[in-house]
Amino acid sequence: MLVLFETAAGFAIFKLLDEKKLHKVENLFEDFETPEQASKIVQLQEFKKFTDSADALQAGVALNEGKICKPLKKLLKKVFSEVSHEQLMVWDAKLGNSIKDKLGVQCVSNNSVSELMRCIKSQVEGLIPGLQEKELAAMSLGLGHNLARYKLKFSPDKVDTMIVQAISLLDDIDKELNNYIMRAREWYGWHFPELGKIITDNRAYIRAVMAMGTRDKAVNTDFSEILPEEIEEKVKEAAEVSMGTEVAEEDILNIKNLCEQVLELTEYRAQLYEYLKNRMVAIAPNVTILVGELVGARLIAHAGSLINLAKHPASTIQILGAEKALFRALKSRHATPKYGLLYHAQLVSQTSLKNKGKMSRMLAAKAALACRYDALGEETTTDMGIDNRSKLASRIAMLESGFTRKISGTGKAQARQAKYEGVSEVKEYSAAADSTLESSSKRKIDDSYELQPPKKLKIEIVEEQPETSQTSSGKKKKKKKLQVEVKEESEEPEVKEETMDVESSEKKKKKKKKKKEAIENE
Repeated sequence: MLVLFETAAGFAIFKLLDEKKLHKVENLFEDFETPEQASKIVQLQEFKKFTDSADALQAGVALNEGKICKPLKKLLKKVFSEVSHEQLMVWDAKLGNSIKDKLGVQCVSNNSVSELMRCIKSQVEGLIPGLQEKELAAMSLGLGHNLARYKLKFSPDKVDTMIVQAISLLDDIDKELNNYIMRAREWYGWHFPELGKIITDNRAYIRAVMAMGTRDKAVNTDFSEILPEEIEEKVKEAAEVSMGTEVAEEDILNIKNLCEQVLELTEYRAQLYEYLKNRMVAIAPNVTILVGELVGARLIAHAGSLINLAKHPASTIQILGAEKALFRALKSRHATPKYGLLYHAQLVSQTSLKNKGKMSRMLAAKAALACRYDALGEETTTDMGIDNRSKLASRIAMLESGFTRKISGTGKAQARQAKYEGVSEVKEYSAAADSTLESSSKRKIDDSYELQPPKKLKIEIVEEQPETSQTSSGKKKKKKKLQVEVKEESEEPEVKEETMDVESSEKKKKKKKKKKEAIENE
């Protein structure tokens, strides 16, 4: 078996002399303690040295991407032209697949191969003749610096900076254009005030002023390339009866210079927008498909970079640009904003007012996934953005139609919605169930309550013979015993005894007489 070993000085092909060593790699480092011992395990077959640092950098970049560079391809063709039946052990499995596809060489990459590579690296100076340790260290350091510069040069963060600067400049140009156009309309309005009401388009207004100059030249000026025929006739009619003030030729010259600045800024803005559009399609294609170039660039500029935007959750992306409104709502305990910069996205703007909040929430969730896919994904495809946009579009149609479309069937007819009637399932307790008497009224008792039949009771009062007892004062009292028997049909009667002291009627009469006598004496 052959071993492909990459160094900062070049590519080396070693031949493994004892293949049994790969079965027990736990103690393989003991065989590589000295160069003499290592030479008994592996032997140098071929060595391809890099010509310069640029060649080494190109090979390093190709190895990081799992591709075959030209020096490696020539080396492998030379070696395997002699021994085509041998297998090649490589460190990177991705590189091994590329070698197999391009050259048809069977490659092996596993943990045993990785351990063998580490052992060879420890004694590489002794295994490759003419390679000194200091030179290899200097080559490794230089190659590392070149690779770092290459990665920094093509870092996506640097391109994010260009997008941030471009969208900021675009916003500044829009503000300046608005100021310049407003100043031009107001300045030329002193001379020809009716022109501002006839021509509403700013670009057409500026071009008409530059072509016409003073209003007395409007009759002989051709506006066919600038204005339609109807508006051109109105301009010429208004110029004849205008009530504006007369201006000097020097004033018109300055106004024309201002109009030239407006046109130049307009052309530069178009070029800048095209540049920004191309940058967004290259850096964040899925975000561009979902929210558009301008909104996507503003989101990246607000977050600082595409990586920072990918770190934000969907709830934060939804309200980016509305931080002041959010904190004001939290402070005053009012409703928080539903959208920020996403309000200007096409999917949200074309939705009705009642569904804008739902759509902004769904769009923010999809945009968060698209940002992470664009920033951290290895492949730059637009399939994800196209699929998510189609799903959101169908969701908009469903929200706007009020869920009145059938999902199955023809799919064209509207579904019939049955009238909803709220039916309470709460069962109320019937008060009629508390009564044990038979009622003649026609009240119905709920069948869900199981009532036990009332118990039938029998009450018997038995009076016994009176007994006499003597009190401490020597007076006699008669007592009667009353026995109360309560019987059920299926139970034995319970007997309760109560004793009552009953005074004689004579004693009561005497008390009444004494009371009457006392009242009369008073």
